[in-house]
Amino acid sequence: MHRLLQLVFFVLFVRPLLALILGVNLRHAERLPQSGPVILAANHNSHLDTLLLMSLTPLAQLHRVRPVAAADYFLRNRVVAWFARHIMHILPLSRRPKPGEKPLAHIEAALAEGDILILFPEGSRGEPEKRSALKSGIAHLMETAPTVPVVPIYLRGLGKALPKGDWLPIPFFADGWVGEPLTWQGSRAATMQALETRFVELEREGHAPAWE
Repeated sequence: MHRLLQLVFFVLFVRPLLALILGVNLRHAERLPQSGPVILAANHNSHLDTLLLMSLTPLAQLHRVRPVAAADYFLRNRVVAWFARHIMHILPLSRRPKPGEKPLAHIEAALAEGDILILFPEGSRGEPEKRSALKSGIAHLMETAPTVPVVPIYLRGLGKALPKGDWLPIPFFADGWVGEPLTWQGSRAATMQALETRFVELEREGHAPAWE
């Protein structure tokens, strides 16, 4: 039942919203995986980021897409928690794990089952159309799954369409660039550097001017 509701939500609401109001232009779409296990890693400026990344997946694989998000943000009340878990299929991540707790265990299990994970290495949403420094959490995960590819995706425009603090999207062109996948580089420092390099290359490819 939940799978059907998720499918209806994306077919009747999310995809028309992205196509008609935002007009998303995606480059290098052929680099997107058709199935997992894989990690989609993107910059983060808007709630629309997650919806867009999920909509890039074939509908037959939609139920395998698992966005990773802070547990305390999405589990504030029962309605939001139900929607986050059953429609968005969120994998909650504790920001303050208890002593002895393995906060990435369920995420590692999802990869082992062949899921498609969505991660935002910057952490929380930043200022509209400005990339923030990458956090090392993704390198910890990549170390536990060294053969799982990470596909970097640079998004532009969604921070203007629905910036942090707003809930009503406005029409605004959105663009995305899909990078070449990478895997564990042998150390966390090398892995983070390789991922940052990918994002810099994608940002330069977009020739993104400064927003006014």
